[in-house]
Amino acid sequence: MKLEVCNYSGFKIYPGHGRRVVKIDGKVHIYLNRKCQRSADMRRNPRRVTWTLYYRRKHKKGASEQELKKRTRRNIKFQRAITGVSWNEILAKRNQQPEFRKAQRQDAINAAKQVKKTKALQKKAAQSSVVKSGKPVKKPEKIQKNLPKTGPKKGTQR
Repeated sequence: MKLEVCNYSGFKIYPGHGRRVVKIDGKVHIYLNRKCQRSADMRRNPRRVTWTLYYRRKHKKGASEQELKKRTRRNIKFQRAITGVSWNEILAKRNQQPEFRKAQRQDAINAAKQVKKTKALQKKAAQSSVVKSGKPVKKPEKIQKNLPKTGPKKGTQR
């Protein structure tokens, strides 16, 4: 005994029951009864029609007694290295004392400040050597265009 499933409602169709409809594209649709067939013809969404099995599945009606809850797979944490840094180096960095890390950061900041200071001194020395050579460097002045002031355009104001 072969049971079919209704294309619209999702209910089982026993032998000797139901209707088969062949559409123009050649697909065969099997409906439990005329109610299902007419609803499908009117293009009603079976997930929004309360009496269909698809609605009941979507809104989790009555399925809790029949089906046992599936066990959720727990993700296993896996530690991986980042490109360029091995996992051991990451662990070593994580286990460092906060004071040590703070001291390292301060050293890096001081080194950056020192580099910036030396660049500024070199730039100042270069500028003073240009001034000593005789020709002071002038900043280029902005050229102003002499345009006659015009009033509002004629015909634009009403």
